[in-house]
Amino acid sequence: MKEQLEQLLAEAIGQLKAQDTLPDDLPVNIKLDRPRDKSHGDFATNLALMLAKPAKSNPRQLAEAIIEAIPENTLLAKTDIAGPGFINFTISQDQLKDQLSAMFSSDRLNVDVADNSETIVIDYSSPNLAKEMHVGHLRSAIIGDAVSRVSEFLGHKVIRQNHVGDWGTQFGMLLAYMEALDNQSAEYELSNLETFYKAAKQRFDESEEFADRARQLVVKLQSGDEYCLKLWNQFIDVSLSHCQDVYDRLGVKLTRDDVMAESAYNDKLPGVIEHLKEKGLLTEDQGAQCVFLDEFKGKEDEPLPIIVQKKGGGYLYATTDLAAIEYRQKVLGGDHLMYFVDARQSLHFDQIFTLARKAGFVEGDIKLDHYGFGTVMGKDGKPYKSRDGGVTKLADLLDEAERRALELLQQKTTDLTEEEQQRVAEVVGISSVKYADLSKNRTSDYIFDWDHMLTFEGNTAPYLLYAFTRVNSIFYRLGETGFDESADFILDDERELALANQLVRFNEVLVQVQNKAMPHFLCGYLFDLAGRFSSFYEACPILNQEDESLRNSRLKLARLTANVLKQGLDLLGIPTLEKM
Repeated sequence: MKEQLEQLLAEAIGQLKAQDTLPDDLPVNIKLDRPRDKSHGDFATNLALMLAKPAKSNPRQLAEAIIEAIPENTLLAKTDIAGPGFINFTISQDQLKDQLSAMFSSDRLNVDVADNSETIVIDYSSPNLAKEMHVGHLRSAIIGDAVSRVSEFLGHKVIRQNHVGDWGTQFGMLLAYMEALDNQSAEYELSNLETFYKAAKQRFDESEEFADRARQLVVKLQSGDEYCLKLWNQFIDVSLSHCQDVYDRLGVKLTRDDVMAESAYNDKLPGVIEHLKEKGLLTEDQGAQCVFLDEFKGKEDEPLPIIVQKKGGGYLYATTDLAAIEYRQKVLGGDHLMYFVDARQSLHFDQIFTLARKAGFVEGDIKLDHYGFGTVMGKDGKPYKSRDGGVTKLADLLDEAERRALELLQQKTTDLTEEEQQRVAEVVGISSVKYADLSKNRTSDYIFDWDHMLTFEGNTAPYLLYAFTRVNSIFYRLGETGFDESADFILDDERELALANQLVRFNEVLVQVQNKAMPHFLCGYLFDLAGRFSSFYEACPILNQEDESLRNSRLKLARLTANVLKQGLDLLGIPTLEKM
């Protein structure tokens, strides 16, 4: 409906230009918003206000001219002008009913497949394999996953890239510690990577002999020594298994096939340096190879370096990222490269994207975007820590979520078996952690609060999961009786109309999520949908409605609500439950 209205407005502007009411060369950006106050209609635009000054026209008079020029159509029931020149549009009920019918009869809820499908390469999660995943890895994994799911649903080809850190000097220390242990001890200690890392670090700090051996192993590893590669592969395999366990529990779609580690680009790094040299972009500074771009200056207007090779010949993140960008466009065929990485890396990515274009590592109109995110904070306003003040392992966090969810369920009256309670606790616990994050603006920090995320009130996973089971329960009670799925929609009650208007926004919201990489838009939409269904359910009898046509219409609205809730939660990576 939004696209149809935009087209009508474009035709109206075209007519006004043809009539010389508007200058023919006047650029026009048609923007439609959803008014918060429903008395202002379904859509509103400030188009007349924006065009009035360059057109040397009165805004209200221009608004009247725009309305007059809108072609005859069946989309709009009412159009009016508010304030200094805002135009409000109310969609006709027939159009609304047509949209509902199309959603009801479609297994995709009538969500459009993108006209210009893109190959989108999405970089997310990307932990350092030297340690187990911790709470700081949560946001990249679940935000990137939600955007990936929505992009796929909208018809784009999505290629996931898990750019794990599996290279560098710290791995010499870990290999030296593996070497010092016998096979059985190494296998036991590797079962807890955090303990293994701390033990290796302690040995490195305390023993100069051990530290020397670690440095030797780094050199051997980087030169392709067979013995070192064997130890390294063993460690990486264990570490990736730890990661996969966490992804599986989180319901994140990443697999081993999506891993494209730092080490995968090792052979390409000398070529990156050579290419930059050929382009005349390299400068030697204190023995290191750097690139200085005019676009990036420090506080005193001094140039900021992008260091691509250290004095000793080693490479850095920048070097690997340039190789990865080239690979993602020229080998994977990416039209849009999306990076879900901590907001604190924004300068790094700005520099890398600018350099990649300038040096020709990417070509054409490829889109390069870093989607930064805020930090998970504790109630003390500092980055979230475990009870002992250390970094919280993600696996431990998920264990705690499931335990708390089970306690919550056991406090309520339920007919669930012990096994069913355990399953529900797993879904509710982990979904609560995910949803608490996804429902916040991606760019903001947020407070990690167990009490808030596990409540059945407000914009939380338990509330939405319960809302779904509540809608579904109508059809359990209906049983095999069924209903006439071909019946017409009836939208006489204001609660029916409000629910219908929310349902038909689903497509629009998904496009917004994909365009902005902001899953919280979908969370807000689903929360509002559940609220509107609740108002509808309380005011409009369904199963005991005597008027059969009205009963069928309301059952169709309920079915459509359940389908949208289920699909929406699935796109957030949250499974629904049949009962709670």
